[in-house]
Amino acid sequence: MHQQTEYVWDYPRPPVVVPCERRVRVLLDGVVVAESTAALRVLETASPPTVYVPPADVAAGVLRPARGRSVCEWKGAASYWDVGRVASGAWSYPDPVPAYAELRDHLAFYPGRLECFLDDERVRPQDGDFYGGWVTDEIEGPFKGATGTLHW
Repeated sequence: MHQQTEYVWDYPRPPVVVPCERRVRVLLDGVVVAESTAALRVLETASPPTVYVPPADVAAGVLRPARGRSVCEWKGAASYWDVGRVASGAWSYPDPVPAYAELRDHLAFYPGRLECFLDDERVRPQDGDFYGGWVTDEIEGPFKGATGTLHW
């Protein structure tokens, strides 16, 4: 199935939350960490989509609270999670601002640290070590995240 091209500069600001229409799989060393057909995508200007998996679709016992916190100007305070042996491989919003309440406790996984798939397509990570956007064949940039782009 061919996906329609999406240009990240057409995404809105503030970001929007939309259903993910593709099956999401996250693996660590070939073992399924999360699998979902009920994930959400956050679309924000200049970034590839970030995918959030419902907590019920994450394997039991794979997550441990990690060090670190950050604050998104739109969604609120994020908590980080170690995923198996991968330090800070995921994050969540345990108490997002009301406009993003549907993201509560959903997990976003870093595709640069884990094996992430949409249907059978292996996701490529967004440049940089902070943002967790999922780059696929239909997503077009340029994307923020690389050196010199954080001010976008």
